[in-house]
Amino acid sequence: MDTNKAEKESVETTTVNTTPNSDSSTMKPDSEKDVEAGPDNRALGADEKDPNIVEWDGPDDPENPMNWPDGKKWINISIVSIITIVTPLGSSMFAPGIPSIMEEFHSTSSTVATFLLSIYILGFAFGPLLVAPLSEIIGRQPLYVFGNIIFVLFTVGAALANSIGMLMAFRLLMGLAGSIPITIGSGTIADIMPLEKRGRAMSVWSLGPLLGPCIGPIAGGYLIQAAGWRWVYWLMVILAGIFIPVSIIFLKETFAPVLLERKTQKLRKETGNLNLQSKLSERLSPVDQFKVAIVRPVKLLVLTPIVTLMSLYVAISYGILYLLITTFSFVFTDQYGFSEGDNGLTFLPAGIGFIVGVIGFGQIVDWMVKRNQAKGIEHKPELRLVPGLTIPCGLTLPIGLFIYGWTTQYAVHWIVPMIGVLIFSAGLMGVLFCIQNYLVDTYLRYAASVTAAMTVLRSLLGALLPLGGLEMYNTLGLGWGNSLLGFISLALIPIPVVFYIFGERIRGRFNIKL
Repeated sequence: MDTNKAEKESVETTTVNTTPNSDSSTMKPDSEKDVEAGPDNRALGADEKDPNIVEWDGPDDPENPMNWPDGKKWINISIVSIITIVTPLGSSMFAPGIPSIMEEFHSTSSTVATFLLSIYILGFAFGPLLVAPLSEIIGRQPLYVFGNIIFVLFTVGAALANSIGMLMAFRLLMGLAGSIPITIGSGTIADIMPLEKRGRAMSVWSLGPLLGPCIGPIAGGYLIQAAGWRWVYWLMVILAGIFIPVSIIFLKETFAPVLLERKTQKLRKETGNLNLQSKLSERLSPVDQFKVAIVRPVKLLVLTPIVTLMSLYVAISYGILYLLITTFSFVFTDQYGFSEGDNGLTFLPAGIGFIVGVIGFGQIVDWMVKRNQAKGIEHKPELRLVPGLTIPCGLTLPIGLFIYGWTTQYAVHWIVPMIGVLIFSAGLMGVLFCIQNYLVDTYLRYAASVTAAMTVLRSLLGALLPLGGLEMYNTLGLGWGNSLLGFISLALIPIPVVFYIFGERIRGRFNIKL
């Protein structure tokens, strides 16, 4: 009788542990399961290990980037964050000097003038499609170093340009090289920061792509007025050039599969055992790995509704930001009488709004994760999309646009539209922050690819929307033109709410092979 009872309990226990609805299989993101499950250990018993599989030396292995000291982690994050501010400077730092550039090259086309600004963002759109897969094969650190060197060389070419065509070509190439930190920065943070600290680190890094285009014209306006537009590029050569030796000396590789592969190669040489394999190895040749990885961002963007709709939300919001930036030069110069130098100061409210967003939302999100951990609530990516945070952030976008549009329409004192821009920018930071963290949590191992997918769509709209935006303002006026944008941003608010409610179910249904 006791034997039968024991057998029955054994069968029941096995059934519970292998059910597909078990918490251990559904609560953990697919990316984390990929990282933790070695390909050769799947067929072994729980207490068996393949002696040819190389993994970390226990949970406290100091070589594991997750176990690095906080100081080492923040040195890497700080360098990456500063580089991520420097490269977006090129998108708009010379914007106040566009009239003088057009005059120097004898062009009067408003379309050419707008495209001269936005072609840089096209580089941000297409660069990630190559950068993300490379980072998941050769690692993060080499791309930061060589990308920075190439960026400096292309910036020198832009400074020496003798025609609009030459200037456009080098600006496109600058955007391609400058997309590297924007694409893989989130991957670096996911490599080294635990869940409860990731929010603050992500907020510092994500400030760069937004703050760079806003603070650039502040310095650029006065620099162009004093020394000419070419000095904008020479200044960027100096700033980016400083970080070449800094990144070589202080930036460390953080991508776990690459680090384990290096450890495996070292052990093969030391032991002579050619059968050793990294636990995280995909067992593909570098060429085959690249073929798989290069289509990953597109697969994420096209085949997963989560990435598609979330990227669309961020892309439209980002495009509206760039559309606002293109209006500053004529709204505050023609309507409020700002000089070419003072016009750069009109970008300051957007920068202040982004800083407010970083300080506020980074702390709030990390606090929410720690609170849930203290209560014993298992973390799910959807917790990043709490409606109490995403809805207020979403509402600030149309509110800011309505204030900016109608106060400039009726020439209300310039401080009021600037307040509208500040409100819009703080809300945009919150929206971007919640969505970025949600997507990284969902596809942790492929953080660079999911960021690339979002960056492609975001940059395309950021580059192309301003081309037709000025005609929209000419037709509708500043009031109704910005109101139209406000209504569009208002219609996007339900997207994160839907994924907060149904996200886990959707992730299970669209679990594509990456």
